[in-house]
Amino acid sequence: MQNYHSYLKVFVVAALVLSGTGVMAVEPAAKLESAPTVAAAPAVSEVQGAVARVNGVAIDAVELRRARKVLSRGQSIPQEKQAALDKQALEQLVSAELLYQAADKLEVKDLDKKIDEKLAQGKARFKDQKDFQNAIKELEMNEKDLREYTRRDLLISNFVESTLAAKATVSEEDVRKFYDQNPDKFKRDESVKASHILIGVEAAASGDDKKKAREKADKLRKELAGGADFAELAKNNSTCPSAKQGGDLGYFGKGQMVAPFEKAAYAMKPGDISDVVETQFGYHIIKLTDKKAAESVAFKEAKVKIEEYLKGQKLNSAVGAYIAEAKKSARIELLLK
Repeated sequence: MQNYHSYLKVFVVAALVLSGTGVMAVEPAAKLESAPTVAAAPAVSEVQGAVARVNGVAIDAVELRRARKVLSRGQSIPQEKQAALDKQALEQLVSAELLYQAADKLEVKDLDKKIDEKLAQGKARFKDQKDFQNAIKELEMNEKDLREYTRRDLLISNFVESTLAAKATVSEEDVRKFYDQNPDKFKRDESVKASHILIGVEAAASGDDKKKAREKADKLRKELAGGADFAELAKNNSTCPSAKQGGDLGYFGKGQMVAPFEKAAYAMKPGDISDVVETQFGYHIIKLTDKKAAESVAFKEAKVKIEEYLKGQKLNSAVGAYIAEAKKSARIELLLK
């Protein structure tokens, strides 16, 4: 689902990445032909200085470089496609700047406090200060830059929520109609819930190491047959991170686990403990704890998510309409060379 953050993503890339929202596909912004422009020159691999001006405010090349990273999702882009990518990125930056210029006119209560909170949340997602510094350095930023991007993000979010969100109302009838017209979206495939004990071994390990790992798995399986507690054995022996939860993997559907593991799990009944199962990760002992048949998700269960999805669609349309209207009177210059 696209929402109004599509228009913010390339503008506040650093703040959004640090807040954990990740990189999403960004829809092309409305075309710029509606506003007076200077014809854009062909894009080059690296640019310097202003690449556009919106009502006299410059958009710097560094913002374009950050935007490229978002739109390309970090993948290498062929040279022949770079110009098109730059154009799309620049359109997004112009749209976001128009939103910001409107947003900056509104007061946000306790803005500095909110900035501090969001920055703290972002930093907490990193292993340490060094990882955090490396992340912002890759975006050609320092902490002062990041704080400014975060401020802009909060201002734009406030503007959209306080000014445009009222147009994104969804009725009970809308929600029910979507549910009835999209039955395929509300089917839940068969799934199982399992725990496992993994005695990990590298695929390239020596025959002797593999033999020792297999012997340990066989020993644990015998202990389970003798009445040992599965969760305790998992906590004390499994090399999988799930060991902390007693080996609990939660529910998973077909295609989510490697084939030998999936085949064994789906052949079991709740309460069963498998023989030792070998995969490329090592040797597993699986305990099936639950199995759910394929079913249709009831309207009552799906209602909230449908409503959120439809509101997001309407809000995105409202933001798009606002930007298109703003461009009619804006002074937009494209300076990319």
